[in-house]
Amino acid sequence: MLVVNATRYAALLEAQQSVIEKIALGNDLSSCLDLICRRIEAIIDSPLVRSSIMILVGDTLSHAAAPSLPASYCSAVDGLAIGQGMGSCGTAAYTGDQIIVSDIGRDPLWRNFRDLAMEHDLHACWSTPIRASDDTVIGSFGIYYLEPKQPDPFHLQLIDRFTRLSSLAIETDRARQREAQLTHRLEQAKGKLEAFIEVMPDVALIIDECGACVDIYGADTHLLLRSPAELKGQTMQHLLSAAQAEYFMKVVKTALSSTGVQLHEYTLPVQGGDMVFEARVVRLDGYLEDKPEVAHVLWLARDITARKRADEQIEQLAFYDPLTALPNRRLLKDRLQSALDRAGRHHEYSALLFLDLDGFKRINDALGHAVGDQLLCAVVKRLKSLLREADTLSRLGGDEFIILPDLSHRQAGEVADEVASLASKILRAFSKTFELEGNLYHVGVSIGISLIDDAHNTADRIIQQADTAMYEAKKLGGSCLVFFEPELQTAADERMQLERELGLAITEGQFQAYFQPQFDLAGSQIGAEALIRWQHPTRGLVLPDDFIPFAVQSDLIHQLHGLMLTQVCDVLAQLKKRHVLPAGFTIALNICPRQFRDHRLQEELEKTLETHGILPAQIKLEITESLMVDTLQDAAEQLSSLRAMGFKVSLDDFGTGYSSLSYLQHFPLDELKIDKSFVHAMHGGAGGTAIVDAVIALANQFGFSVIAEGVESMEQIQLLHKKPITGLQGFQTCKPLSAEAFLATLTGGTQPEPEAIE
Repeated sequence: MLVVNATRYAALLEAQQSVIEKIALGNDLSSCLDLICRRIEAIIDSPLVRSSIMILVGDTLSHAAAPSLPASYCSAVDGLAIGQGMGSCGTAAYTGDQIIVSDIGRDPLWRNFRDLAMEHDLHACWSTPIRASDDTVIGSFGIYYLEPKQPDPFHLQLIDRFTRLSSLAIETDRARQREAQLTHRLEQAKGKLEAFIEVMPDVALIIDECGACVDIYGADTHLLLRSPAELKGQTMQHLLSAAQAEYFMKVVKTALSSTGVQLHEYTLPVQGGDMVFEARVVRLDGYLEDKPEVAHVLWLARDITARKRADEQIEQLAFYDPLTALPNRRLLKDRLQSALDRAGRHHEYSALLFLDLDGFKRINDALGHAVGDQLLCAVVKRLKSLLREADTLSRLGGDEFIILPDLSHRQAGEVADEVASLASKILRAFSKTFELEGNLYHVGVSIGISLIDDAHNTADRIIQQADTAMYEAKKLGGSCLVFFEPELQTAADERMQLERELGLAITEGQFQAYFQPQFDLAGSQIGAEALIRWQHPTRGLVLPDDFIPFAVQSDLIHQLHGLMLTQVCDVLAQLKKRHVLPAGFTIALNICPRQFRDHRLQEELEKTLETHGILPAQIKLEITESLMVDTLQDAAEQLSSLRAMGFKVSLDDFGTGYSSLSYLQHFPLDELKIDKSFVHAMHGGAGGTAIVDAVIALANQFGFSVIAEGVESMEQIQLLHKKPITGLQGFQTCKPLSAEAFLATLTGGTQPEPEAIE
């Protein structure tokens, strides 16, 4: 399976769909192949890439499409014979193997064409043979680079996908050419049956009014039930099953009573195997000179098996998910629209269920897409076992599925009861683990349900409503079902508007870093935590909890992190310039799990710190326990690398999530932060301080420093002052400050009241 990120996956599906539509609509071969080249270049998205499709005629290759290659180069290599050492394309077409040349200037396969390639600045060429459905080589698909280049797995899988599309386009075009040539010959040979049969690869039978085979024309006996000698004189009733004979005799009788050509399609087990035929049947008068009164029919049968398979392949690619073979979004919307139409005509209700797997992403990221794909197929198998044949199960992509059950009732309550029962059955089924190759995996499922009750609604709207309800189920902790309510849609619309405004806010500089100081028990400022603030022009102050989740989903989190990092470095640079940067002073910067899945994090940190002249030791990377759960191995390796560079690592909200001592052993940490919920619980006496004491003891055992956050009362400060911790942070010590106000606390400006700390 082709594994790509969401953007590339969407581009690939759109490109594939556009190519298939162009082929299916009968566009000329040149435009179809040109589109294939342009689309693969667009997906690779590099100004250095060029592509070409060459067709093999005899033993020579000629360009059929190469929109980005120089015309002079194409002209120079067109018509060259294939063979070993004939460049990448000539060698691939000759050997039938994929040829990867990453450096034309050094590869012996290009010794005869090296100067030509260098003249046109071509330095790498990867060529794949294009094979027909019978596995013969019919051309080559080439990717050139304007620099030495070795393909990565994504390139190779992408080339494989577009090579198959090229084969489909070439074979479809050749089939149409054969049909066009055949039609032309038919017109020339009209009335001359013998000449007509001579040029046809098909089979023609003369059948009398009783169903007996009188004559057979055509050299390909694979298209016949038996040899011509065995067929002549035999009737349909003798040769075929009762049902088949009845069908064929009905066609014969219809043709005998008509003056037009009858067109039929059927499947028959002939000597060449099960084949699909397209038959043209017409009345033939006076065929036998000695019996001119006896009527006959000409039954002209053409083998269309390959064409039917190509049509099925096109339909499969256009309407079904390649991994699970389930209906995709396009086919689902067709069926959903039919359900909406029925609901309007009959004033009935139906429903749609939107399913999203809980915990799948963690397994997929940790164990790889191969295991993830196996798990998805196991999920589909389990879901199918719960559904009826008439129900539609569709995969939208990723770990999202939709069920459109085949049900309708006059009362909304009846539909709600039935679909709730189905959803409960699904939830029970997902409470059991999945076993793959001896390993057990658990994934839950969140279900959103939207009723179909209005013919004026749209398919997209119904899906969106169910999606909104599903996210509400996620917010409730997952593994539950939620019915859509209009209030949910209003909230969803507001969230979508907020997402749209995020990008504009970044551009217009509406985000600012605020800094909450951290103090030791003596009242000295030892650091700060950088906190993001969004000053919206109409909404006012938008809290991080209201926009950070959407920034993560939309990938804008990387831009927000870049802004925060730059502003943090600006503050540190000013402190350094004014010679007021205390020894060991650090500013903590929050890092989310999504950023650790993007390997640009380390590069961005290095580049920004170097630009501002800041040492890594002055930056503390603050992570949460969810990072350790979601990306254990990868995150540990990245943190070790960052810590080796000098960065400090702090674990935020320790004890509130999936706490495990093994995380503390495997992860390179410098600091634990006691969550504010534990700090607030200290008012409850000895029992209230037990967790705080345990965290401190654990941190001391591992050699970590300890920061208590969320300190909001003098009583909390007094209790914490008696414990072996490193520092305090909270509103009681100092609220978050703008960069300017924060700088003032370290450069002789306003300071917090000392008694608030000591």
